[in-house]
Amino acid sequence: MSPRTTLVLAALLCSPLVHADIYKCVDEAGHVTYTNSKTSSKGCSVLARDQAVSSVPGAARPAAAAASSGGAAGGSAGFPRVDAGTQKARDTDRRRILEDELNSEQGALEAASRQLAEQDATRRASERLQPLRDRIQLHERNVEALKREISNLR
Repeated sequence: MSPRTTLVLAALLCSPLVHADIYKCVDEAGHVTYTNSKTSSKGCSVLARDQAVSSVPGAARPAAAAASSGGAAGGSAGFPRVDAGTQKARDTDRRRILEDELNSEQGALEAASRQLAEQDATRRASERLQPLRDRIQLHERNVEALKREISNLR
């Protein structure tokens, strides 16, 4: 055995066992509190040592709600449903917004390409051209991403 393991085992053997009673206290309003120290209130009683204390039941779910939310198409209980007309209008708005963004990115790409061509024509140092090339690549990636997003709408 390693010295470290021996040290840990020795520490565990030397440590005292901890024991604490758990009390369930109920006040006049009916509020329940669990504690390890008995308070002066009359509504406290010691729980049995073999009784589980840390479990709290969740809210019961009605059977109808459980059945209706079984799949992805069912949705979750209480989540608002959208009628087909409203969803179609939202999809149309989304397409228009994406197409506006695409047009804007294509314009920015053209402007950056023109600026690079002008800078390249004057034969400036290549380190000055790299930021322009980077901007062009960014706009090209944005244009491709927007085209993919629009094609996914169909």
